[in-house]
Amino acid sequence: MAAKDYFVHESAYVDEPCDVGAGTKIWHFCHVGSGARIGANCNLGQNVFIAGGAIVGNNVKIQNNVSVYAGTIIEDDVFLGPSCVLTNVSNPRSQVVRRNLYEQTIIRRGATVGANATVVCGTVLGRYCLIAAGAVVTRNVPDYAMMIGVPARQRGWVSRHGLPLRRDAGDVMICLESGYRYKETSTGVLRCLDLDEETPLPQDKAVGEVCYRQLKKQLPQEENVE
Repeated sequence: MAAKDYFVHESAYVDEPCDVGAGTKIWHFCHVGSGARIGANCNLGQNVFIAGGAIVGNNVKIQNNVSVYAGTIIEDDVFLGPSCVLTNVSNPRSQVVRRNLYEQTIIRRGATVGANATVVCGTVLGRYCLIAAGAVVTRNVPDYAMMIGVPARQRGWVSRHGLPLRRDAGDVMICLESGYRYKETSTGVLRCLDLDEETPLPQDKAVGEVCYRQLKKQLPQEENVE
């Protein structure tokens, strides 16, 4: 049998057949179901469950105690915080079998779901959006949107680096960490002016050097999100 090019801790279960990419690490007490697809260079923290039929892209970080159910599609570079919740049936009943009615949830490239947040199924989380800890998402989320509360409501825009954007001259907004410029190209649609949304970050922009709490002091009060 050929050696696997990914790591599985001895306490984890990976049911065959499934597809796991090179460099992925599957840690303590995880369970990957038969038919699951996981990309390269992912990290599954302790007690993560990936159901058969779920799709996980490349470079996805899934923290402890997260279950990814059938019907979920997670694109590249997504971060799922500790104990966040994903679902696949809006009206579950123990007496009613709905295995053929799983609702699709799509988490687009670069999105972050904070610790203990809940994403109700049938929604699409846009690229590089940020779902705050404890929020409950019940509807689609635009690219780069910061979502806070129960139910989650948009509270401004965040950059690709996860920082609230500061308004510069005119209608251009600036990321304090990267210097990248952003602009609403139409109502409710934000785009980066310096880097295409599908282009990986350059190496010199991919390592954080200043913590969030230092950078946020430079934001006006109305843009300063705790």
